[in-house]
Amino acid sequence: MATRVKTFNRDNLNWAIQRAGLELDELLLTFPKLNQWINGESDPTVKQLEKFTKKLHVPFGYMFSDDLPEENLSFPFFRVGKKATAKVSLNVYHTVQILKDRQLWLTEYMNENGYEELPFVGKYNLETDYLTVVNDIRETLNLQQNWASNHSTWEKALDFLTYKIEEIGVVVTFNGVVENNTRRKIDLSECRGFILVDKLAPFLFINSADTKAARMFTLIHELAHIWLGESAGFDLNNMLPADDPLELLCDKIAAEFLVPTELISTIYKDEKRIQTLSRIFKVSPIVVGRRLLDLELISKSAFFEFYNAYMEFINKRKENQGDGGNFYATAKKRISLRFANFINNAVKENKLLYRDAYRLTSLRGDTYSRFMKEQLLQS
Repeated sequence: MATRVKTFNRDNLNWAIQRAGLELDELLLTFPKLNQWINGESDPTVKQLEKFTKKLHVPFGYMFSDDLPEENLSFPFFRVGKKATAKVSLNVYHTVQILKDRQLWLTEYMNENGYEELPFVGKYNLETDYLTVVNDIRETLNLQQNWASNHSTWEKALDFLTYKIEEIGVVVTFNGVVENNTRRKIDLSECRGFILVDKLAPFLFINSADTKAARMFTLIHELAHIWLGESAGFDLNNMLPADDPLELLCDKIAAEFLVPTELISTIYKDEKRIQTLSRIFKVSPIVVGRRLLDLELISKSAFFEFYNAYMEFINKRKENQGDGGNFYATAKKRISLRFANFINNAVKENKLLYRDAYRLTSLRGDTYSRFMKEQLLQS
């Protein structure tokens, strides 16, 4: 006879449902007696309660607790048109915790091996002129104003920029799901990215569900946060910043870095098509349109006419998009080659167990070995 659980905290069932962002009705399909469990009319078996907690990504022990943890972020998550919050969805929260875990391990490893702090982290503040920050980022990355036009595609430009950023000591990760779980998608409308600032090992996260051109802007927006020394998350809804001094400054820095005033003013004299300018600068047409508006090269009515038509096109395209791709190539972006190299070296130096390497990379066994062999050799 199956053992039934009678002494758990039934209030925690509702807490777990709300935490996962699910509706009771949809869970009743899998757990028909869930209402009775909540009301105390019936008791789940141990296996049923384990299945419930696994499905909702809750530690089993939480079902017996009277003091559940506050799962808030330690940094603000900015939202366009709303107040900043420390409360996010479970998928975003878990992704932040995964990267914090990686960052904690890496900073400890770097401290033990005598790595020096990165000089550009927190170098400037809100009082700094945005052009000073832009020029310093360009100089640190060793990039010219027109660097993007040297790359034939958005993909190549984004890969190159990612490489340059990792080269100076920043870990860059791209993912649209929690670890490798394709059923746990990270909602783009909630999170375009976040930055975990650290003097030794800053981590950037970009939602790979976004377009490549939009990822470019998020990447530099996050890089600006490193120079200003402030961790944050953001939705950048419609590629706009939240109404906050920090976000507005980072937005200004990213816009000038990617679409320099001098360069676009010159090119615009001969080329006025926003889509063509977008391909030259390797950024979203929305970013180009906003730059032209900010520089008073186009009118507000012209911008919004373009904006509405473009968003209609984007929404239609999203409906027809499908998933796919090579797992190992995707894993390279999810983990970051810089981080993977540190993991690989630590394992070879006997400073990290394979068990912990698997946990830190979200890879296991032969998959881990093949990834390290193939992807690190190609880099």
